[in-house]
Amino acid sequence: MEQRGFAQRLKERSKFTLVAVLFVFHVVVRAQIQYSISEEQQDGAAVGNIAKDLGIDQRTLKERGFRIVSTSGESLFSVNQNDGVLYVNGKIDREEVCERITPCLVNLKIALENPLEIHYVTIEILDINDHSPSFPESEMHLEIGESALPGARFQLQAARDYDSGSNSVNHYKLSHSDNFRLEVKDRGEDGKIPILVLQKPLDREITHSINLQLTAVDGGKPSKSGTMEIAINVLDINDNVPVFTNKVYSVMLNENAPVGTIVIQVNATDSDDGANGEIVYSFGKNVKSKVRKLFDINSINGEIIVKGQLDYEVKDSYEIDIQASDKGLIPMTTDKSVTIKIVDINDNAPEIEVTSFSNTIPEDSRPGTTVALISVSDSDSGINGKVSCSVGDEMPFKLIPSSQQSTYSLVSTSHLDREMELQYEITLIARDAGQPSLSSVKTITVLISDVNDNSPYFSFSPYAFYVVENNVPGKSLFSVSASDKDSNENAVISYQIWRDGSEGNKLPSFVNINSENGEIYALRSFDFETVKMFNFQVLATDSGSPSLSSNVTVNVFILDQNDNVPVILYPVSANGSAEGVEEIPRNVNAGHLVTKVRAYDADIGYNGWLLFSLQEVSDHSLFSLDRYTGQIRTLRSFTETDEAQHKLVILVKDNGNVSLSATATVIVKVVEPKEAFAASDVTNAVKDEEENNVTFYLIITLGSVSVLFIISIIVLIVMQCSKSTDYSSKYLQDMNYDGTLCHSIQYRSGDKRYMLVGPRMSIGSTLAPGSKRNTLVIPDRRRGDSGE
Repeated sequence: MEQRGFAQRLKERSKFTLVAVLFVFHVVVRAQIQYSISEEQQDGAAVGNIAKDLGIDQRTLKERGFRIVSTSGESLFSVNQNDGVLYVNGKIDREEVCERITPCLVNLKIALENPLEIHYVTIEILDINDHSPSFPESEMHLEIGESALPGARFQLQAARDYDSGSNSVNHYKLSHSDNFRLEVKDRGEDGKIPILVLQKPLDREITHSINLQLTAVDGGKPSKSGTMEIAINVLDINDNVPVFTNKVYSVMLNENAPVGTIVIQVNATDSDDGANGEIVYSFGKNVKSKVRKLFDINSINGEIIVKGQLDYEVKDSYEIDIQASDKGLIPMTTDKSVTIKIVDINDNAPEIEVTSFSNTIPEDSRPGTTVALISVSDSDSGINGKVSCSVGDEMPFKLIPSSQQSTYSLVSTSHLDREMELQYEITLIARDAGQPSLSSVKTITVLISDVNDNSPYFSFSPYAFYVVENNVPGKSLFSVSASDKDSNENAVISYQIWRDGSEGNKLPSFVNINSENGEIYALRSFDFETVKMFNFQVLATDSGSPSLSSNVTVNVFILDQNDNVPVILYPVSANGSAEGVEEIPRNVNAGHLVTKVRAYDADIGYNGWLLFSLQEVSDHSLFSLDRYTGQIRTLRSFTETDEAQHKLVILVKDNGNVSLSATATVIVKVVEPKEAFAASDVTNAVKDEEENNVTFYLIITLGSVSVLFIISIIVLIVMQCSKSTDYSSKYLQDMNYDGTLCHSIQYRSGDKRYMLVGPRMSIGSTLAPGSKRNTLVIPDRRRGDSGE
C-alpha cells in the first residue's frame, strides 16, 4: 500500500510538472481527430464540428483566434469561427488531390490563442467511381506474319482508370475470334496488361486482316468501361534467305591504303519478291569496334571500303563477318566471312636502341675496348625489316656484329688521345633493305677521360732574364710558367729549383721559387762586378699518379748599375792619396804634355765611361786638360812673370745617370832648363816604363773580355743547337742582344791617337749605352812619341 501510494504521488507530481511546463510555454496539444468525406462534394458541404468534437467552448472561438494554421490542402477547407464547423471550400476531386495514392489523407493544423492550443485534424477523401477506363489510342494496328506459330504472344496497350481501388480497371474482354484469345497479366501498381495470344495459325490467302475489339471494365457499381479497336494485318511469309554469289571472299590490300579505297564487293540474291527480295548489307554483330574504325560497308551495293589507317605491323590480316539481310517484315539473314590480307610495304624506319653504354672511357684504353651495345630493329617484315648498322669512317670506332641477330658492339679501333680530341659525337646509321630504303640516325657522345700521359712543358727553353745588380733580397725577379695538356689533377703543376749540391754549382742557391706559380725570388743582392751571369734548372712536376716532370734552363744576366766610384790610378802619392808633382822646364813650347791623369771605373758602359775636367787651376791660360784622355798640356810658353808652381785639381766623373766622381791633384813645378833636362831623362824613362805597363794591362783586360765573349757565344750556340731553329731565333730576338760586348771609337787629338772602348747595344735595348772600360791611350808607332 505504501509503495502504491508513493507511485500515485509520483504520477500526480509528474502530471503537475507537465502542466507547469505547458503553462510556461502557453501551449496545449490535444488529441488528433479524423473525418471522412467522399470526393465530388459540393462547395460549402460540412465536414464536421471541430469545436464540438474537441470540447471547446464555441463562444470563445473568435476571441481566441480559432483558425487553420497549416495544411497539406489548406485551400480545400475552411473553418467557421462562430460555431467551429469545418466546410469544403470548392469542389474536391480525389484524383487531383492524391492521384493514385491510397488512402487519400489531408492533414490540417488548428490553432487557438490565449492560451495557445494546437489540434491536428485528418480528413480522408473517399473515392467514387467517377471515371471510365480509357485506352491511350482508340485504334491499334498489328502486323502478324502468316508464319507465326500458335502460342505467339502480342502485348496490347493497357487501359487506364483514374479511380482507385475497386473502381479502377478490373478485367478485359475480347470480341470473338477463332484465331486469338486474350490473357491478362497483373503487374500490381502498373495495373493489368492485356496480351493477345495466337491460338490458330493465320492464313493470309483466307483472310488478310482481322478486326477485334478490346473492352476494359472497372469494378465500380455500376461499372464503367472503355474500348479499343484492334486491326490485324496478316503479312506474307518471307521464306527465302539471301544467298551470296561467291563461296569465298578473299583479297590482298597494301597497308597505308588511302581512306576510301574499295577493298572488295560482296553480292547476294533473294528469290522473294518485293521487300522480301531486297538485300541490305552490314557487318556482323561480332565485328569489333576496332575493325569498324578501319573498314566500312556500303549497305546497298556491298562494297567494303577503307575507313581508317591500316598498319601491317599492327595486324596483318582481318576476317570480317558480312551479313546480307532482306527487307522482309521478319528479315532473313545470311552470313559470309571476308578475308583481307594486309601486304607489308616499307613504311617503318629502323629503330636504334643503345642497350648498354659507357659514356666515358679513359684515353689509354686499348683498341678493341667495348663502348656500347647497340641493337637495331624494324617493324616491317621480310626484306623491308632487314637492317644494317654502321658508323662514320672518320671515327676511331667501329661496329662489330654479335652472335645475336641485329645486335652490335661499338668498339674503339685505335689509341685515343684526350688532348687531341676531348669527346666524340658518334653517329649511328641504321638502314633497311627495302625499296626505297629507309634509315634512322642516332648520335651518342663518348667522353674521353684523362690519364697522366703528358709531361709539363715550358713556354720558353731556355729562359733568359736580366736582373739589375743591387736588387732587394726577397723580391720577385721574374717567373717561369709551364703548361700541361692533361686535365684536372694531372695538370696541376708544382715548381722547384734543381740543386745538385756540388761545390761548383752554388749560384742556384742565390734564388728560390714559389712552387705554385713559378715566381722566382732573389735570396741575396747581386753584384755585377762579382757575378755577371749564372744559370740554374727549374723542375716542373704535375700532380698525376705517377707524376711526370720536365726541366728548363734559366739564364740570369746581371745588369750593371753605377755603383762604383772612379779610382785614380795616376797620380798616386806615397801615402795613397791622388796627388802628384810634375816638374817641367820653363822653356817648353805650347802643347807640351805635362802629365796624364789615369783613372779606372769597375762599372761598364756609360757607368764606366770617364770624363776629365779641371775643377781648380791657378792659371787658366797656361794649362789645358783633354776631356777624354786626361792629358794635361801647356797652352803657351812660360814667361818670366809666371809662377814657378801651379796647382791643378782634376775632377774625374763617370757618365751614369747619377754620376760618381773622384779628384786628383797635380802640382806642376816650373824649373830652369838645365835642371829640367836631367830630370827629364829620368822622368821620360819612368813614363815610358809606365806607358808600357799600362798598355800591357789593357791588352790583358781586352783579351780577358774577348775570351769571356767567345765562351758566352759558344755556350749560346750549344744551347741553341739543342733546340729548334725557330725557337732559338725567337729566343735570340727576345734577348735584344747582338753578341758584341764592346766597340771602340778611335780619334786623334793633336799628335796623339786615342781609342774609346764602350758597349755595343742593339736597337730597342733598354740598357743605358756606355763603354765597358776606361778610355785607353794607344801609342802612335808612326810618330814614335815617347811622351804618351
